[in-house]
Amino acid sequence: MGRIDELTSWHSDWRGLKVAVLGLGVSGFSVADTLAELGCELRVFAERADAEQLDILDVLGVAHFTGPAASGLPKELLEFKPELLVTSPGFKPDSEILVWAREAGVPVWVDIDLAWRIRDKSGEPAEWVLVTGTNGKTTTVQLTTSILQAAGLRAISCGNIGTPILDCIRDPSGFDVLVVELSSFQLHYLGEVSPQAAAVLNIDEDHLDWHGSFEAYRAAKSKVYQNTRLACVYNVGDKATEQMVIDADVIEGARAIGFTVGAPSLSQVGYASDILCDRAFIEERRDEAQELATLDDIAEIGVVTPHLLANVAAAAALARSFGIPADAVREGIRNFRLDRHRIEVVEEANEITWIDDSKATNAHAAAASLSSFDSVVWLVGGLLKGVDLQPLISRFAKKLRGVVVIGRDRDEVMAALHSSAPSVPVIEITTEDNDDVMTQAVAGAAAFARPGDVVLLAPAAASMDQFKDYADRGFRFTAAVKALGERDSLG
Repeated sequence: MGRIDELTSWHSDWRGLKVAVLGLGVSGFSVADTLAELGCELRVFAERADAEQLDILDVLGVAHFTGPAASGLPKELLEFKPELLVTSPGFKPDSEILVWAREAGVPVWVDIDLAWRIRDKSGEPAEWVLVTGTNGKTTTVQLTTSILQAAGLRAISCGNIGTPILDCIRDPSGFDVLVVELSSFQLHYLGEVSPQAAAVLNIDEDHLDWHGSFEAYRAAKSKVYQNTRLACVYNVGDKATEQMVIDADVIEGARAIGFTVGAPSLSQVGYASDILCDRAFIEERRDEAQELATLDDIAEIGVVTPHLLANVAAAAALARSFGIPADAVREGIRNFRLDRHRIEVVEEANEITWIDDSKATNAHAAAASLSSFDSVVWLVGGLLKGVDLQPLISRFAKKLRGVVVIGRDRDEVMAALHSSAPSVPVIEITTEDNDDVMTQAVAGAAAFARPGDVVLLAPAAASMDQFKDYADRGFRFTAAVKALGERDSLG
């Protein structure tokens, strides 16, 4: 551990450090590439790997083991005797190789740990903003980046989205701010970093199959506030996030800043009528508020929903911690557009609106969607990740015109619907042909829908049982809706 503790800079002596890298996805490859540049001695273990990436590792002289040679506890790893292990965050803590590392006293990092230590490669290190939460992370990160860029700062979204953080660190031009999205997996492993600002947007049950319990999931999320130097941004409507700030060991002088979809109190950012207001970062905050944007500005983004308003307020609070002027906040909001598959209107016909929110991969995200509409035909299901949907269904049963159930974990969804919404009509899509799932699901939804309804794909589940990913699920939904429209005029 002694040598590892001394490696706190790009300019430290990393040469010859024996490192095992687990996983060869986007982040794993960036880890291997970076450590090779630093002169470390590497072994890469990945059950699945892209042939082109392996070719590059060969050029770099990095030894790699794939397929069965990377499963379990590889003998090549034991023989290598690594001084450090850098893991993809997808590896569960109880996986054989990570249990071995703990017992052997081998430090375990993720790419974020490495990035923090070598952040001085291009000169003055960028400031960091950390964002996590059960729902809304990507939108908030991208919005914050858009606002910072509107103010003239060189900012980039990275971490769990966009460009791998190590690629940002190694960019020769450097950045002023890295806005880093962090998953609960990354946070579980993360060591000490010290961001300027950090936010937990919300917290609800998710990834319980990975963490083992809600308490462990919440503990991972709460790490985002540790060592924050200026602004701990929390959700006024989610008291658990405020408690995380209270419990966090922050740098002296850091402030708790709330965001809300209601009227802001002292040290909060929120809404007075149709105006986004700041009562946190102005001198006269006890008696006055600074206008940042209007609902018309926010409507430029897309469908104005309560969770979009919350994300905008959170992003504004994070950006204002940098002293960003109000006009840049407004410009950054107006310039921003949501990514695909996030409350995306894909068709409006015969007074029925079809919406793709395939990114709603957990119950909290689905609740945000369902709460935005009055009468819904709901497409739900997939991989539930250990989460019980019964509370979600109970909460929104009165809004449901009908439900179409897809996915591997259909039995659990059907049982929850039978228990909590017995009067709501349901269609279960049982086809084994994954290419036909959405065609049948959309046809079933069309049979339920009436004028004024929203047909909402908000599955509250992961997608990899029947689709490549959530984007593939959303694209297939859109294609099926378009095809139905051409055939049946959507109604």
